[in-house]
Amino acid sequence: MPRAILCVLDSFGIGGAKDAAAFGDAGSDTLGHIAQHCANGEGDRDGLRNGLLSVPNMDRLGLGAAGRLSTGNVIPGLSFAGEPEGLWGYAAEVSNGKDTPSGHWEIAGVPVRFDWGYFPETIPTFPDELIEKISAKCGLDGVLGNKHASGTEIIAELGEEHVRTGKPIFYTSADSVIQIAAHEDHYGLEKLYALCEATRELADPYNIGRVIARPFKGETSADFERTANRRDYSVLPPEPTLLDRLTADGRTVYGIGKISDIFAHQGVAKVLKGAGNDQLFDRTLEAMDMAGDGDMIFANFIDFDSLYGHRRDVPGYAAALEHFDQRLPEMIGKMRPGDLLILTADHGCDPTWRGTDHTRENVPVIGTGPGIAAKSIGGRTTYADIGESIADHLGIAIGQHGSSFL
Repeated sequence: MPRAILCVLDSFGIGGAKDAAAFGDAGSDTLGHIAQHCANGEGDRDGLRNGLLSVPNMDRLGLGAAGRLSTGNVIPGLSFAGEPEGLWGYAAEVSNGKDTPSGHWEIAGVPVRFDWGYFPETIPTFPDELIEKISAKCGLDGVLGNKHASGTEIIAELGEEHVRTGKPIFYTSADSVIQIAAHEDHYGLEKLYALCEATRELADPYNIGRVIARPFKGETSADFERTANRRDYSVLPPEPTLLDRLTADGRTVYGIGKISDIFAHQGVAKVLKGAGNDQLFDRTLEAMDMAGDGDMIFANFIDFDSLYGHRRDVPGYAAALEHFDQRLPEMIGKMRPGDLLILTADHGCDPTWRGTDHTRENVPVIGTGPGIAAKSIGGRTTYADIGESIADHLGIAIGQHGSSFL
């Protein structure tokens, strides 16, 4: 029986979304702009990388062709001469948001047709009554932050005051999210998790998608660093996802990285965590050793988004893509007869774009596997086609929101 490995390169959009203007993102193109900056010399960084973007393994499978199909533009550095050797194309998002849960849920066959709640770009950003309820329930003597902010910047700004006063740092972004940062040692990891669980419950009336625990370590603003013990507290998807359907059929779903958190720990039997893309890649390889016939491995590679997209770091993003591409043959080499590997993304986060938020873009869909015929899958009208193609491959019924491209 076949297996499926689904890798989400978090935020790796390829431009061209027809509704991008509605999100203020017309013209955004994560892949295209990174490649163009590299071609112009703006993607160079001493000791890290230089020259044209070089991702030959993904390009061979069809990444460059998918980018051209999505935007009509040739991607500098992606010039594989022959016909792509994998499945290749792109998918457009139909969910109402460009956030992490919406993208992942739609990939898993459940588009988000409702509107999430968001917080205004004011200071303070959170409603007084919400903070008061959280403070009363958790015994807080006030909170810090209470605004829109970059996670690394607000820790540098308020981390020392947090350690001194014991007040947790609350902040948000353009996503439907409440993020809470606290020091792992001085505040305590379990105390932070308990605070987030209580906040999750109290945030439900505001229709907030996620509450995220953001632990960090270090002793001064100069050396504060977020740790791998992040935890996301998500609401449940509105209907059963591909993960639930596979679980109901007796299959095992392996969640790598934050996948289980995104799906509110529903439908994922085995959770493997890692700090950064390299460890997440290693955990994916471990899951491939463990997974049996008919199982699914669902991995999220977070660094592209959190370390480089949101921080608008073009050289860092380019180097991370190149490193992932260099390791890709390890994953392909572990595939068994019948396996299907799909690489995709959940939204864009163009590091050349204004602001620090996600960007509304099409996402690449490239795939391969022993016995999988190379072909164009064209432009898919919903991310749900990705999950339903996996359902088709694994031999379970296709859901109502997508269709198979296999």
